[in-house]
Amino acid sequence: MVVYAGQGDPRRSMQLLWRDHEPAERTGPGPRAQLSVNLVVETAIEVADAEGMQALSMRAVGERLGRTAMSLYTYVASKNELIDLMYDHSFAELVREWEDTTGPAPASLGGGTDRTDWREEVLAWSGQLWRFYLRHPWTLEISAARPVLGPNEYRLFESLATVLHGAGLPAKAVGGAYNSIVNLVRGTVRTAAEARQAEAITGQPEDQWWFARSAQLEEIVEDFSERFPTLTVMTEQGAFDNADPSEPYLEQEAWESFQFGLDALLDGVQRRIDATSGTSA
Repeated sequence: MVVYAGQGDPRRSMQLLWRDHEPAERTGPGPRAQLSVNLVVETAIEVADAEGMQALSMRAVGERLGRTAMSLYTYVASKNELIDLMYDHSFAELVREWEDTTGPAPASLGGGTDRTDWREEVLAWSGQLWRFYLRHPWTLEISAARPVLGPNEYRLFESLATVLHGAGLPAKAVGGAYNSIVNLVRGTVRTAAEARQAEAITGQPEDQWWFARSAQLEEIVEDFSERFPTLTVMTEQGAFDNADPSEPYLEQEAWESFQFGLDALLDGVQRRIDATSGTSA
């Protein structure tokens, strides 16, 4: 399911996204928590994390808070606005994680700085984004075609742009590199996220699914090696072996594909940086 953000009232949505964030008040046993925009948004994220976007509704959020759906509309006017707020708010977690690792970005890079460790920083940033999507797989259902234009979306962009521009990548190329990296992460981590959800949805464990179908393939397609000689050689040379049998096959394959693609992509980024600085690759 693809969900398009930015379907609420533009002015109200932007005001909520860029508001000063009040703390979400929670209590233990006793009186119910005082409602706030943050509390509504964080509770909605809990619903989506636990049950997916298909379970998200104002009613479901209200029930988790012990309130009626109508009581939430004072804080968030519609489900469409709630989705915008959820999406941007969830990225605050990722930005805080990155800043805890590296410190806040400088106010201005000017003409760029000497950042010889830029590649390791991009690898770390991309790995954190990968793990974020696995923690919050519902965010993968929010289409990138309609960004919410919220503060945390911009902070996320700023954090990687700081690394890339500081490494010497021209400003014009930073956006392309950022989008390429994010799209690579989103594309490959989606397989891992869906593999995690498959057993719960289908009722069949991944290994059981693979073994049942691969056995049928071997029996039914007796001339497989003649029809697909390259794939056969790859199989014989261990190209499809699971390096860690304790991890699900598809999730591990997705991670390895991501690492391969990112390494190749950063090789290209390095060549752009070298060309700009006049050094040979």
